[in-house]
Amino acid sequence: MLPELTETDRALYEWQMWVPGVGEEGQRKLKAASVLISRVGGLGGLVALELAAAGVGRLILAHGGALKLSDLNRQLLQTRHHIGQPRMDSIVRRLHDLNPDCEVVGVPDNVSEVNVDALVAQADIVVDAAPLFQERLAMNAAARRAGKPMVECAMHGLEATVTTFIPGRTGCLACYVPQPPPSWKRQFPVFGAVSGTAACVGAMEVIKWVTGIGQLLSGELLCMDLSSLHFRRLKLPHRSDCAVCGTGAALIESSA
Repeated sequence: MLPELTETDRALYEWQMWVPGVGEEGQRKLKAASVLISRVGGLGGLVALELAAAGVGRLILAHGGALKLSDLNRQLLQTRHHIGQPRMDSIVRRLHDLNPDCEVVGVPDNVSEVNVDALVAQADIVVDAAPLFQERLAMNAAARRAGKPMVECAMHGLEATVTTFIPGRTGCLACYVPQPPPSWKRQFPVFGAVSGTAACVGAMEVIKWVTGIGQLLSGELLCMDLSSLHFRRLKLPHRSDCAVCGTGAALIESSA
């Protein structure tokens, strides 16, 4: 059963409930939703901020490490006086300041093969915003095992991409990135505005999936070149031989 809206909820979210197809029912769905976000930095942090502002009821956030000065050009949930301290402390506090009614579960560790299944089990939908493909592929496989959708957000330089993988309807990340690229590094060129662009699109994918409004980027990759403001949508492969979502993987799962 969906939670009821309070008078505060109705006043706070009045304008977005005017969006066709949302209304009180859509807002109640957002209030009932649990979303896992892997890495809550320049990209995932803005996803979390937008979802908390939209009234999502529960956020599970995974991000380890201490804040560095070089993080501050994009990680807008952080402040300069927090440098050297665990990132998650500031993330939880800032989101709670924005929306004290949103339950924020802060996990001060990055996603790994060890913790990913337990984290995905807590959420209705997951958002992948990690910089390393080892984390991305672990999240992808766990979401597929759990039968849960995953919004995939990424950026590099002045380019950003977003897509949504839905088990049973689309392929998965491993269909087109089966292994971590050997040349990929954790550090790369980044403007906060590019991260934020991908984050806002990713947050809307979550909102659309939860409320049922609009059309998802399922099976398509939205590619954004912000240097020229050129946008295009690419069809993504759904490989039958994919080790995660292909026919062979399904046979392995059914025999396990």
